[in-house]
Amino acid sequence: MLFQNIYDKSRVFITGHTGFKGSWLTAWLSRLGAEICGFSDQRYTEPCHYALLNPNIRRDECGDIRDSDWLVDVVGNFAPDIVFHLAAQPLVRRSYHDPLETFSTNVLGTANVLQACCQTPSVKAVVVVTTDKVYENREWHWGYRENDPLGGHDPYAASKACTEIVAASFRCSFLEEKNVLLATCRAGNVIGGGDWGGDRLIPDLVRAAIKGKITPIRMPQAVRPWQHVLEPLAGYLLVGQKLLEADKTFADAWNFGPDMESSVSVEEITRLAFKHWKQIRVESLVKSAGKMSCHETAYLTLDSSKARQLLHWKPVWNIEETVAQTIRWYECYYRTGKILTHKQLDLFIENAAKLGIVWNEPQTEELKKAG
Repeated sequence: MLFQNIYDKSRVFITGHTGFKGSWLTAWLSRLGAEICGFSDQRYTEPCHYALLNPNIRRDECGDIRDSDWLVDVVGNFAPDIVFHLAAQPLVRRSYHDPLETFSTNVLGTANVLQACCQTPSVKAVVVVTTDKVYENREWHWGYRENDPLGGHDPYAASKACTEIVAASFRCSFLEEKNVLLATCRAGNVIGGGDWGGDRLIPDLVRAAIKGKITPIRMPQAVRPWQHVLEPLAGYLLVGQKLLEADKTFADAWNFGPDMESSVSVEEITRLAFKHWKQIRVESLVKSAGKMSCHETAYLTLDSSKARQLLHWKPVWNIEETVAQTIRWYECYYRTGKILTHKQLDLFIENAAKLGIVWNEPQTEELKKAG
């Protein structure tokens, strides 16, 4: 009985459900018995993880979150219990090329989603997904906490910091009086099978490998909080559960990042990827004004102590297992055409139970000893 079975037959509205993270969330919520309405634009990757999953959901809506009237209509007609807001312009370098699209999608789009929630009486809870990049980055060698200052050098990071402020404003100004609980979730650098987004390390490595090409690496020594996509999703679902249970304590900001041992360099990630797929080859680029087209931070990690203590959340897979499962997914897909999404979700849940992580299911003495 994961998450106290709260999602079984719950009506769940997901924005960005066809994206990388959104498609994995849709798969998990479908497994939990939720009635899902997804809302995304038509810009799918090729291949598309969501299309390969072909999940059986209640409604599949196509639209732009910047279209307020359409969004209000769709949310109102579906009448969800909870909204997971993942839709965004998620790429740093693209935000330099089109900053207005990034700000309008990530900031105004979020305001539109929250306005739709305000106007839909059925909504009890909202989970807004942002990023680890919302913090004012000072190149600290320790993790940022939820109460550290927000900031953003590049348009993407700034737009996501603005998203946090917009969400907090709606919480205080409108949602609290309607007894709607809202939380924001900040995750690390998420990897896993089914990501074919542009300008991301693992997808770039995979695309080059299947073509027999070399992947250029801009900042091999840059350190990021790498984690498998299922790790933060477990956190989002835990937060959602608490909000649906009407626990106001959890209507707050939450970090979901890996252990410090999993915050490693880009170079280390490529080494681990090569260990599991010998076709992967990389070429390091020297950081210089001529090579770097935009600002990139050298060091970024998250402190997830709050989630560990209050939600009893913690990572399941270390960095070795995370990369191994990710590369295994892609290798299987390109070798056989089959996807390992459901098998890896089963394995993740099984491995979590062995560690005593059961996501609010009462723990037996045997599981406690295993943890």
